[in-house]
Amino acid sequence: MPKVTVDGQEIDVPDGATVLQACELAGKEIPRFCYHERLSIAGNCRMCLVEVKPGPPKPQASCALPATEGQEIRTDSQMVKTAREGVMEFLLINHPLDCPICDQGGECDLQDQSIAYGRGATRYEENKRAVTEKYMGPLIKTVMTRCIHCTRCVRFSEEIAGVDEIGAVGRGEDMQITTYLEQAAEHELSANVIDLCPVGALTSRPYAFEARPWELKKTLSIDVSDAVGANIRLDSRGREVMRALPRINDDVNEEWISDKARYQVDGLSKRRLDKVFMRKRGKLQPASWDEAFKAIAKAKPGKDIAAIAGDMVDCETMFAAKALLKACGSKLIEGRQTGMDYDVSNLAAVNFNSTFAGIEAADAILIVGSHIRWEAALVNVRIRKAVKRGAKVFVVGPYWDTTYPAEFLGEDLSVLGKLPKEVAEAFKGAERPAIIMGGAALARGALGAGLAFAEKFKLVRDGWKGFNVLHFSAARMGGLMLGFAQKGGMKDIVKAKPKVVVSLGADEMDFEPFADALKVYIGHHGDKGAHAADIVLPGASYAEKDGTYVNTEGRVQFAEKAVFAPGDAREDWTILRALADALGVNVGFDSFAQLQGAMIAEVPALGEEGLADYGAFPKADAKAKAEGTISAYPIRDFYLTNPIARASSVMQQCSSELLGGGELAEAAE
Repeated sequence: MPKVTVDGQEIDVPDGATVLQACELAGKEIPRFCYHERLSIAGNCRMCLVEVKPGPPKPQASCALPATEGQEIRTDSQMVKTAREGVMEFLLINHPLDCPICDQGGECDLQDQSIAYGRGATRYEENKRAVTEKYMGPLIKTVMTRCIHCTRCVRFSEEIAGVDEIGAVGRGEDMQITTYLEQAAEHELSANVIDLCPVGALTSRPYAFEARPWELKKTLSIDVSDAVGANIRLDSRGREVMRALPRINDDVNEEWISDKARYQVDGLSKRRLDKVFMRKRGKLQPASWDEAFKAIAKAKPGKDIAAIAGDMVDCETMFAAKALLKACGSKLIEGRQTGMDYDVSNLAAVNFNSTFAGIEAADAILIVGSHIRWEAALVNVRIRKAVKRGAKVFVVGPYWDTTYPAEFLGEDLSVLGKLPKEVAEAFKGAERPAIIMGGAALARGALGAGLAFAEKFKLVRDGWKGFNVLHFSAARMGGLMLGFAQKGGMKDIVKAKPKVVVSLGADEMDFEPFADALKVYIGHHGDKGAHAADIVLPGASYAEKDGTYVNTEGRVQFAEKAVFAPGDAREDWTILRALADALGVNVGFDSFAQLQGAMIAEVPALGEEGLADYGAFPKADAKAKAEGTISAYPIRDFYLTNPIARASSVMQQCSSELLGGGELAEAAE
């Protein structure tokens, strides 16, 4: 480890560190625009200048200069101060001084650093350069005259997303950042360039002119649009969630989120259920809570009551429903609403055991029945990192556009039992082989064959767990931990012919088999579930309640309440508690704290944030074989996978323009 001196302070720095990193280890703040910890070094903004001895007597860019033994680094000399002022003056030569109408105002790196490191005056008197706007789709608003050519957006698209859509054309004063043919940025992570842009060149189109950062209340939350459990921050004003931004968590989402996680939030205020409805003469009519509870009690369900959990439900709601059914004498609870049925006796067999960070170290990966770009865009980023390190990727299922080299082995699941020779050799020779089983594979009953594959190629060994199941429902692992799974799946629920079916935001299920039952929907949007219900009880969305969520790698995380639910809507657990009174049963809790305490007493792992321990990996049935073909993946439209997204006008526009190839018609059309 080389020793360097930073402003008189001697420190040890890791081998391969840059001077900028050495300065940060010493606690010095180095201004920068082009440098970013997760992107390659460009060294083109020159804002991070420092003075280094031995070396030429001039300021040097610290981001691109390796730290070596015996360096004396000055970050506070007059030479450095003058150089940074000069760089800032050059950066502002062509920058339009339009802060009052710029959406980046208040959280702009250029604003902050011009105050901290700038001169406070300009000597430039020529005309400023103007650049025509570029269309980058429905999510990214561009004002390219503000662009300082830091190339962060270019490097993100190429290195992280793996989609070469943004680049630079021209040289010198004529250089422009563009999508070349003025087309929309069409990948699932495109809007992360908004967070990366250090000026107001790329801002959020849907959020334009909506609010200023100092007006907003900031709440820590968890994304429920998929099973990755990305850490997000919800910014709200009054009773409305204005935007979602990523939080840094290196174990889960690093500092990225998918476009759906970011932009589905406008659906939180549209198509909302804000009053009780009951079906009268074939139509849903407004009713009171008292009427609804009396109607449910009148059905006298007794032990003939079932509860189906949706994809975005928190653990507390599922536990409250389980407690209610237990008090009624029923065990008819299920979370796999689309009819999937797989063995859940050992949760290690249905978990993403490698962890997201761990999959980066895999050197041979078999993806079975998963369109990872749509089911878990941030896991796709991790696999791309593994490929950069030399991993080979093979896919069983219909073709999809990967962002890394991958070999498709066809749609027939029998390939799990007999791999092509070169693929088998790749797995035999791999130090850290891995398999990822997706929803399409689980639906085809291929879990047993996947476990047999794991045993055959020793995917689970000392220091490495290479067997992974990739769920795409935020509620799935939490539900499985709480026992929200029948041995026969939804078929067992249908066979039991319950008198009352309680749907906890289950919008993807088939309600037809329950035509004779009283269907009670507890949810937040007027989606498929509400249309099929006999009684609609308005609940709270993930942004309107505290809740525990478990992602597909078994990581327990807690989300906080950002805003209040609209109208007569109530938090789901309070509805279930009131329903218990109407049915004359005791569930054992009267407050959220009591409910959470009872849940943690039953499943202690849900009380500790972090990875849950599911115990030893199960032995596989060597005779297990997978049959049939995977003809399609469960997600057919990345942007419209849940009721919040389907209510979002932004997500509808993305679906129409980016996937449908058309433009969404405006109201006047």
